[in-house]
Amino acid sequence: MSGLENAMVTIIEVFHKYSEKEGDKHKLKKSELKDLISNEFPAFSEQVKDQATMDSLMESLDADGDSECDFQEFMTFITMVTVCCHEFFEQHEDE
Repeated sequence: MSGLENAMVTIIEVFHKYSEKEGDKHKLKKSELKDLISNEFPAFSEQVKDQATMDSLMESLDADGDSECDFQEFMTFITMVTVCCHEFFEQHEDE
């Protein structure tokens, strides 16, 4: 597989690693999303230390209002973080 194909498989596997812990195996509960962020995005998790920030993040991702994060909503999060990282590296590329 190509690097991009491997990256896609990894994203899917990571989502299911956490979504299968409790409840609907196709959706992340708030606690599962928090665990995922803490373990898979340690630098990002420093910004999400308090419950209010986590609640706000979950609310912004939960497009259908079911208090869970499905794969499409999760991909919105991954896309947002990736775009931010790309912009950061572009700005600091010349330093």
